[in-house]
Amino acid sequence: MEKSPSLCKPCSSDELFRRRPFSFDLQRFADGDKTEEPTAKKREEAAKKGQVGKSQEVSTAFVLLIGFFVIKALWERIYANIAEYTVYIFGHLNQTIDVETVLNLFIGMVFVLGQTAFPIMIAVMIVGLAVNIFQGGWHFNSEKLEPKLDNLNPINGFGRLFSKRSLVELVKSLLKIAIIGFFIYNYLKDEIFTMPQFIFYDLTTSLSKISDIIFGLVFQVIGVIMILAFADLAYQKWQTTQDLKMTKQEVKDEFKQVEGDPQIKGKIRQKQRQMAMSRMMQEVPKADVIVTNPTHFAVALKYEKGMMAPKVVAKGADFVAQKIKSVGRENDVPLVENRPLARALYASAEVGDFVPRELYQSVAEVLAYVYRLKHRRRRA
Repeated sequence: MEKSPSLCKPCSSDELFRRRPFSFDLQRFADGDKTEEPTAKKREEAAKKGQVGKSQEVSTAFVLLIGFFVIKALWERIYANIAEYTVYIFGHLNQTIDVETVLNLFIGMVFVLGQTAFPIMIAVMIVGLAVNIFQGGWHFNSEKLEPKLDNLNPINGFGRLFSKRSLVELVKSLLKIAIIGFFIYNYLKDEIFTMPQFIFYDLTTSLSKISDIIFGLVFQVIGVIMILAFADLAYQKWQTTQDLKMTKQEVKDEFKQVEGDPQIKGKIRQKQRQMAMSRMMQEVPKADVIVTNPTHFAVALKYEKGMMAPKVVAKGADFVAQKIKSVGRENDVPLVENRPLARALYASAEVGDFVPRELYQSVAEVLAYVYRLKHRRRRA
């Protein structure tokens, strides 16, 4: 039994490369990396899906700021309403508990709640809505409200739980807790020694001093939260840009989709030029004269009774000029060599325009020469 030559004789490295061609395409690696900045269209599509660079921390910071600012501004009124209602409740504890009494207490509770909480709720709602619109624009997206079975998959849940984004959010939360905790401790370490003295004050004075401490602490913490929120906003915008980055091939595909394939557009422009050239050449036989350079430029002029001035019906340079002259000769259109006039007409007038006023005299002399020439031919 004979052995196969390929098994008996070891192959050299050159033979292996000849038998199995090897190609190394750098473009494949370049196109696979998302190195290009997201286009305006990509950002717009992402915004419609709710994928915008906004921070929930900014909304929280402004809601806390406005909420506590309104509470501080209305504190005396809120305190008076709550105190008045409390006195009313304790003043009617000796009444018989029936449906009417409970209903009156409930109505009074709702009334006090409306007076104290309603302004705060309105201010917080307006500010929260305004901050969200300011960050991401006005986009209503129902896609995230649609139920997705993937969200119920525990494997996907674990993947999101231990993802890079979750780790970053955990580090941010721990850092935020540490920083806010430090400022709370630094603020309260001096105030805490004055609090035991409040037992010697009346209730109104104690509440006033406690409210001053609470509001001072809250606004200091909100200031810290505001700084952290804007830092988080900058990070979220950067992260969104990184997520939306595109490959070179994606940019090319989007450009083709929006602007059209360059090859197809080139063919369309070529077809348009051909059609325009064909229409222009159809007007050359109707011209009265063709002014030439003699080789580089050719301008066909036509004048009829009633026109305000002679009209340029065709013009061209080089190959087009030769074509105009060829069509003119075939249709017995006079060719007049006038280099300065041909250059001036080509530079100052487009096809369909009237001859510029400054060239009236020169064009009139050419037309007069052509008319005399035609008259001699008729007499001959």
